Order: sequence, then C-alpha cells, then structure tokens
Amino acid sequence: MTVQNLTVTEDEGEQRLDKWLRRRFPHLTQGAVEKLCRTGQIRVDKGRVKAADRVAPGQVVRIPPLPPEGPPADPRPQGISAADARMIQGAVLYKDEHMIVLNKPAGLPSQGGSGQGDRHVDGLAEALKFGYKDKPKLVHRLDKDTSGVLMLARTDRVARALSEALRHRNARKIYWAVVAGVPHPRQGSIKFGLEKAPGRGRGGEGEKMLCVHPAKMADHPEAKRAHTDFFTLWFLGTRLSWMALEPITGRTHQLRAHMAEIGHPILGDGKYGGSETENLGDGWGAGAGGELSKKLHLHARSLTIEHPITKKLMTFTAPLPDHMARTWKLLDWKEDDVPADPFAVIR
Repeated sequence: MTVQNLTVTEDEGEQRLDKWLRRRFPHLTQGAVEKLCRTGQIRVDKGRVKAADRVAPGQVVRIPPLPPEGPPADPRPQGISAADARMIQGAVLYKDEHMIVLNKPAGLPSQGGSGQGDRHVDGLAEALKFGYKDKPKLVHRLDKDTSGVLMLARTDRVARALSEALRHRNARKIYWAVVAGVPHPRQGSIKFGLEKAPGRGRGGEGEKMLCVHPAKMADHPEAKRAHTDFFTLWFLGTRLSWMALEPITGRTHQLRAHMAEIGHPILGDGKYGGSETENLGDGWGAGAGGELSKKLHLHARSLTIEHPITKKLMTFTAPLPDHMARTWKLLDWKEDDVPADPFAVIR
C-alpha cells in the first residue's frame, strides 16, 4: 500500500483525528494510531499532530502505508446473542452514515438502570455499528413499555445536533394511544406540572410522577412545567378512544401521567391508571378486559426532524407493535382512516 493523502469531507465534520482515522481504517488499533502520530508518519496539512488533535472539513491527512487488514471479525457483537442481534437490526426503520432510526419494541428499555437488567437498546447498539468502529449513541429515550420511533447518532457531531434539535423543540413527535373513556373536549391541551413522587418502594412509587395544577406550581419548587396536546382520532362508544398525543415538553412519564390526571388513563398502564376494576374515566381503568392486551397501549408513531447534515425535513413513521395491531384489528380501526398529523389541521 502506498502513501495516501485524504481530505476530510463536510459530512465528516470536526472530530478527533484518532476517531476519524479509525472510522476510515477500522482495523487500526488506538495504539497504532498514536504511534503513527508520535513518529510523524501521519500528518495534517503537512504538520505533525497528536491523536487527540481535531481535524476539520477541507484538511488533508497524510496516511503512510498501513499494515493489511486481519481476518474478518466475528459479525456477532461480543455479549449479544444472535437472536438479539437479528431483533435489533430488524427494528431499523432508516439508516445512513449519520444516524439510525429504530422502531423500538415494547418491553425493551432504552438504557440500563435500576431494575432494567442488561438487555436494552444502548447495550444492543453494538449490533448496529454496520461497519463503523463505534456504536451509535442514543439521543433521546422511550419508556420501557412504550414502542416506536427512537433515534441514535453515529457520530458525536450528529448526536450534539439531534440533541440540540430535541432540546429546543425543533422536532415534532406524535404518539398514538388507547385511553379509557372519551375525553371532553375531544381535543385540547394539558398543562399540569410534573414532580417525582416522594419515597421509593416495591411498587415503584419513587419512579412515579405527580401532576401539579398550573396555579399551584409556585408551591412545588421541584415541579417542572409540562405541556401535552391531545386529539381524539376515533372512539368506541364511551369505552375507549384512539388518541394522538403530542408532547410539547419532554418530561418523564408525561403522556401517561397527563392522560390519567384528566381521567382517561392509557390502556395497560397499571402505574397511572390502576386496575380495570377502578372507576376512572367512564367506568374503565387501565385495563378493558376481554380480548384486549394488558400491555401498555402507547406508541411513538412518528417523528419529524431536520436532518442534521443535509438539513432536509424528514418524517419517520413506526408501524404498530403486535399487541396494539391486534387491538386495532379487534376494534376495526384502520390506520389509514386518520390524518398522519391531526394537529396540523387545527393549527
């Protein structure tokens, strides 16, 4: 192999030299990169550099003859079963060299934590490298039992851009849910603040969020303002409603706590809606009984966001999980019978 002079592209952005090199040449070890820099064999714009120095678009990197690649690595990431690798790869809705979008399965945590175990999206992301040296990084989360659109960034630059867009609300998220009863009015906003319940315990009390009336926020310094818009897409008598929910803010358990607070808990949400025997909403609790699944009926249906590199506005839509698809079939609800973005109609 001969000497190469490679130009850092706009798509690669500004990043550490060692990371840039190892994405271009995955077989290089960190030790090899540092040695090549220390001995002056790798240069940027003809100058000597360190592995931790940053490169920017337009700079030219001199690459000396490199050792040949070794035998191909085991395609299955260490510590991840073949079944889990197939599962998480099969959940991919979209991928390019900058980002990956998943349809997260219900029941799979986004990250590890208290009581979450070792099997979660962040851990399984080792199976989502698709040729990159580093695993993609989560830029937001979904509750364990919530399914749907979840984004990961393949580079630090893209992670920062996507996180910034989400933090400044330059993204539209629409969730679908089934709730007890029929909200009146059929569309509107919920603006109760949210604060963590005191204490902990076997029932998960410490992980539950309590709603605070907007007029009483001053009395609850730990509460954070929260805002959810809702739209009733379809309903079954007075029993159940198919809702579109848009979280304007992004608080923990926001949609679940807000819907329960107005008397219409999400189907399958035992934490906020109680049991099916409790008289919440129109006589229904978190469970409707019969053939309907007892799993949480909350799904991140779509996300619209500007691509961090191309600046193109993109919308990602996730199919319903199996247990919600069965409910839709049982109730004869059709996904194509409702607008993809009902909030656009009323704004």
